[in-house]
Amino acid sequence: MRMRLEILFPHSRVSGLKNLHDEDWKSLVERIAALPETHPDALAFSYMMIKLCNCLNCDLSSYKASLGCSVCSQRTVSAVRDSNQVLMKEFKKAKKEVLAYLNSIGAGEQMAA
Repeated sequence: MRMRLEILFPHSRVSGLKNLHDEDWKSLVERIAALPETHPDALAFSYMMIKLCNCLNCDLSSYKASLGCSVCSQRTVSAVRDSNQVLMKEFKKAKKEVLAYLNSIGAGEQMAA
């Protein structure tokens, strides 16, 4: 039996984060989970989680990787201090960065449609 290991936070794991904080967080997570993974907001959410979870430094042979993205992301989100304000601020920041990048490559208008 072969396991599928993810290296970067996958869109399929978003819904597992919805019950970790207040109603604003839950609403955001539910909205993002319902979007296609290529939607700018979904990209921004994944980008935010990649930064928060430090996915770029994850090693397939590490303990963290062996737990998987679901457990790692849940632990990370649960551990954020002043979580609601911080997480919402981080999402807005990630969204701004993603939109700026998409606009810089001429994809922003196409993705917004």
